[in-house]
Amino acid sequence: MLERLIMGGLLMIPLGICSVIMVAVLIERSLAFFRNDRIDVRSLRAKVRALVAEDRLDEAMTICASTPSPVAAVVLVGLQTYKRSLAMGVSREMQRLMMEKAMDDYTPQALHAVEMRLNWLATIANVAPLFGMTGTVTGMIRSFGSLSGAGSLDAGAVGAGISEALVATASGLILALTSLIPYNSFMNKVAKVNLAIGEAASDLVQTVAMHAERQAAK
Repeated sequence: MLERLIMGGLLMIPLGICSVIMVAVLIERSLAFFRNDRIDVRSLRAKVRALVAEDRLDEAMTICASTPSPVAAVVLVGLQTYKRSLAMGVSREMQRLMMEKAMDDYTPQALHAVEMRLNWLATIANVAPLFGMTGTVTGMIRSFGSLSGAGSLDAGAVGAGISEALVATASGLILALTSLIPYNSFMNKVAKVNLAIGEAASDLVQTVAMHAERQAAK
């Protein structure tokens, strides 16, 4: 196997570096998504609803702050904004607008932590085939150079160049596939997290509105 990789020529060096980066990112992001999937977002939302209904905002914020989740981080921003709006004495409509804006503004930052380093996979998926194609070109140049420099056909020299071209091309395509497939899978998970953030934010706004109505009715 090692001999075949060596046959790919100098272009196997950047392809090898890309493969190391890809494996590192795959391991790190897989662990990160695994930890995130273990967090029960539904339970978190239920706890926050119950605490807000009981006017225990500080406890709700403590739970969100201690939960390592982008959903919890966005809900925490919403709760903090709600608490500030209460201190300011603004109207319920203004409270809602302030909360929605604060959570909308913070959502990209929360998602950035989820998408971290995924751009490396996308980059590798794009550049690996280019490295492979470059290896193809250099291999063919080597083959034709052997033909032009020899008085007679040297099958060994020509075959070495063609082998270099094929190994580099195959390596680039395989690396691109092994980067692109996990990248798409991870991006689907990012989309689900974004959806969960939107649902949690909407749920919090409705919970706060109901709480404000009950407070006004007293």
